[in-house]
Amino acid sequence: MTTSQQELFRFLEDRFACAQACTECARACALRASLVDPDGTENQELVRRKGIMCAEVCDATCRVLSEQNQVDESTIRVQVEWCRTVCLEAAHVFDRQAGAEDSAAACRACARACTDFLATLN
Repeated sequence: MTTSQQELFRFLEDRFACAQACTECARACALRASLVDPDGTENQELVRRKGIMCAEVCDATCRVLSEQNQVDESTIRVQVEWCRTVCLEAAHVFDRQAGAEDSAAACRACARACTDFLATLN
């Protein structure tokens, strides 16, 4: 296998891993947002909003990653960087919420997958 083939395989594997992590994160964040009492404290409202936003950004990123050759690399880079940022912000918010450890972990895993995938881009 040539170096360029190895790079292509790594790119595709990392792209898939990122999309899969985005899907898991979106699920965890949507669940977390649905568990928060909308009439609760200001912090609960922040958790709910951040969960919804993270789920939406992860879902959009997964769609961009699945569009094969229809999206240019710079668009992919911007979307994945945005996803990474939103996931890290959500993880920090979830850290302050009792019972949200799984959601915070999913967000961090997604951010790591985004970082790994970005490393495969030129």
